Amino acid sequence: MKTPPTVPKSRQHVILAVVMLCSLLMWLENTVLSTTLETLADPVRGLGADPGELQWTTGSYTLTFATLMFTAGAWGDRFGHRTVFSTGLLVFAGSSLWAAYASDAGQLIAARAAMGVGSALITPASLAILMWTFTGPARAAAIGIFSTSAGVGMAAGPVLAGFLLDHFWWGSVFLINVPVAVLALVGIAVLVPDFRSHTPRPLDPAGMLLSVSGLAALVYGLIRAGQVAAWSRPDVWAPVMAGLVLLFVFVRVELRTEAPSFDPRLLAQRTFGGGNASLGLLLFAVAAITFSHAFYLQGALGLSPMNAGLANIPTALGALAGALVAPRLVRRLSLRLVTVPALAVAALTMGGYGFLGLHTPLSWIEILLLVQGLSVGMVIGPVTAALISKLPLDRAGAASAVTNTVRQTGSVIGIAVGGTITSLAYRRAIEPALASAPGPVQDQARVSAEQARHVAAALHQPTLARAADGAFIHALHVGAGWIAVVALLGAVVLLLALPADAGGEQHGLTRQPDGEEVRTSA
Repeated sequence: MKTPPTVPKSRQHVILAVVMLCSLLMWLENTVLSTTLETLADPVRGLGADPGELQWTTGSYTLTFATLMFTAGAWGDRFGHRTVFSTGLLVFAGSSLWAAYASDAGQLIAARAAMGVGSALITPASLAILMWTFTGPARAAAIGIFSTSAGVGMAAGPVLAGFLLDHFWWGSVFLINVPVAVLALVGIAVLVPDFRSHTPRPLDPAGMLLSVSGLAALVYGLIRAGQVAAWSRPDVWAPVMAGLVLLFVFVRVELRTEAPSFDPRLLAQRTFGGGNASLGLLLFAVAAITFSHAFYLQGALGLSPMNAGLANIPTALGALAGALVAPRLVRRLSLRLVTVPALAVAALTMGGYGFLGLHTPLSWIEILLLVQGLSVGMVIGPVTAALISKLPLDRAGAASAVTNTVRQTGSVIGIAVGGTITSLAYRRAIEPALASAPGPVQDQARVSAEQARHVAAALHQPTLARAADGAFIHALHVGAGWIAVVALLGAVVLLLALPADAGGEQHGLTRQPDGEEVRTSA
C-alpha cells in the first residue's frame, strides 16, 4: 500500500475537534430525544403521539443506524472516508430539518430513520479518519478523547433539551443540528484529505445484502423485545432467529469470497474477536444501567429533566478524565493491566445501584457516577485503539464499522434484556399492593412505575404511589445485579483476549522514534 498522505501537525487537532463534534452531535440527539418524548406525546405542545409511535421514534433511528454501519465502513474504504462522512452529514442535516417541522408522528419516525442512515455513514468514517490522521500514541490519545463524546453527549443532552423545551417549541431539539452539521461539513471539506484504500476492491454486493438484512432482522427483533418486554412473542423471536441465520450465511459467504468486504477470520483472532466481545458486553451493561438510571432520577427521586441532566455531569467528567489518563497508563504499564481492572471497577459501580434507595443522598449518587464514568472512559478508548490498529489502514472503515456495530448491537440488547428483567421484577413486586384495586387500575399499574404513579395521582391514592416506588427500587436492585454480572463477564473476556505481556508497543500506544511528531500530536 502506498504511504498515506501526511496531515500537517497544525491540522490534526482541528480534525479531531471536527470529528468529535459530529460524534457528540449524534449522542446529544439520542439523549435529547429521550427527554422530548413526554412533550411529543402532548396533543397541544407536541404531536399527540401514542406510546407505540414514541417507541418507534427511537427505534427507527437505532434500526437504520445499526444495520447500515458495516456497509458504510466498506464504502468508506472503497470510495473515500471524507466522501462517505460528508454524505452522512448532508443526510443527517437534511433529515434533522425534516424532523423539526414534521406535522405528525409518522413523518417524525421516517425522519428519524433517515437520521439513522446519516449517523451510520458518519460513525465508521470518523474512526477511520482518525486512524489515517494520527499515528502511534497520538492515535491512541485521539481515539480516547473521541470516545468521551458518548459520555459527554449522554450527560449534556437532557440539560440542552430542558433549556430548548423551556424556551422554544419541540422541533428546536432537531433544528439545532442543522447549523452544527453545516459547520462540520465545511471543516471536513477544508481540512481532511479523502483517505481511502489504494487497492480497489469489489463491492461484494452479496455480502452487503446479507449483512444489511441480517442486522436489520436481528436489531428489529431486539427493539421489539425492549418494547413489549417479552421474548416469547413471534414478532420478537422470529426476526431474531432470522437475523442470526442470515448473519451465519454472511460469514460463510465472506469466507468463500476472494475479496470480502470484511474477513470474518479476524473475529477468530484472540485480541480482535475477544476485545470486540468485551466491548459489546460493556456497552450492554452501560446501556442497561443508563436506561434504569434515567427512570430512577426522574421517576423515583422526582428530579426534573434538567436537574437529572445536571446530576449526570460527573459521568461525563469521569469519562473525559479516564480517556485522557488511560493512554499514559497504558504506555507505562500495559493495556491489560489498565483496562481489565478498570472494567471490573465499572462492573462494581453498576452493582452499586443495588444499594441505592429513595432516600440515598445525591452526593453518593454523584460519586458513583464519577467513578463509573472514569472506569468506562479508561476502557473504551484504549481497547478500541488497540483493536482497529490491528488492521491495515486500507481496511480502517470495515474495522471501525465492526467495532461500532458490536457496540451498537450490545447497547440495543442491553436495553431489551435489561428492560425485560426490570419489568418482570417490578410486576412481581407491585402485585401484592394491587390485590384490592379495581381491574383497570391493576392493568395500568402493572405496566410501569410511571403509569402506577400517574393513576395514583389521578385517584388520590398515595399508598399506590409509594408501592410503585418500592417496587421500582426492588426492580432496580435486581437489574443491577444482573448488569454487574454481564460487565464482570466482559472483564473476564478482556483478560483472556489480551496477552499478559501486551505492552503499549504491541497496540500502537507507545512512543515511536519520531519523537517530535509524537510530542506535537499527542
